[in-house]
Amino acid sequence: MSGDEVQQAGATSASLVAAMRAITVSRLYGSGGGEIATRLARRLSWGLIDHEIVAHVAQVLKVAPEDAELHDERCEGLVSHILGVMQLSAPSLFNPQPTPGELEQAYYGALRLVVKRAANAGHVVIVGRGAQILLEDRREVLHVRVVAPLEMRVTYVARREALDEAQARARILVKDRDRLRFIQTREHRQADDPLLYDLVINTAVLDLDGAVDLICLALERKARRLGVAAAELGPGAGIAPYAGHPADLRPPSSGTGED
Repeated sequence: MSGDEVQQAGATSASLVAAMRAITVSRLYGSGGGEIATRLARRLSWGLIDHEIVAHVAQVLKVAPEDAELHDERCEGLVSHILGVMQLSAPSLFNPQPTPGELEQAYYGALRLVVKRAANAGHVVIVGRGAQILLEDRREVLHVRVVAPLEMRVTYVARREALDEAQARARILVKDRDRLRFIQTREHRQADDPLLYDLVINTAVLDLDGAVDLICLALERKARRLGVAAAELGPGAGIAPYAGHPADLRPPSSGTGED
């Protein structure tokens, strides 16, 4: 391939990727997913929506960021003093005596609004916050899940956060629990459902930059499918029938004489 052809291919790839609006990154704590998202945003020159989303939600709700942060990827009720603030800023949302449940609902409504606004603005990498579910019906969004074995995650967290092994393990268990409950309680889904994602990456062996490479490739490949009719998508698209009837291989019997 000549230099001109390489340059043209690169321009075509960039044009395809430009049509995509966002990448969501769901991750097990300590899998390197947050770092991958940071490197990915840098590679693509896209915006990164991570912890700062708390500030955006707080802005929508007109509350202090630390108040919104209490509920970021968690399921606890809003602290009581937000009741008065929210009643003043959005009285139409509440009864004369708003309940914590009403305000919690307002928080998650604001979270959804911020995530969708970010995707509409385009060219953003969104970390966590249930974005893979909030944006699951949008083909121009790539959904990624990053996982790793627990022991490797303990090592990662211990190194990154200067913790001993016991502290790192305890932190991981709390974070995993909070994230799992967040998705289960708010969206009634399972975060580890593989059908929520276009790509699941295990960083047990793959390095973080290699993971970024794979995500960029998947982003381009999904962009190529944006114009394909829904009826023509799926593993059966364009596949011819088998030449003969495929063999139905079954596992060996248990030796008990029962099939």
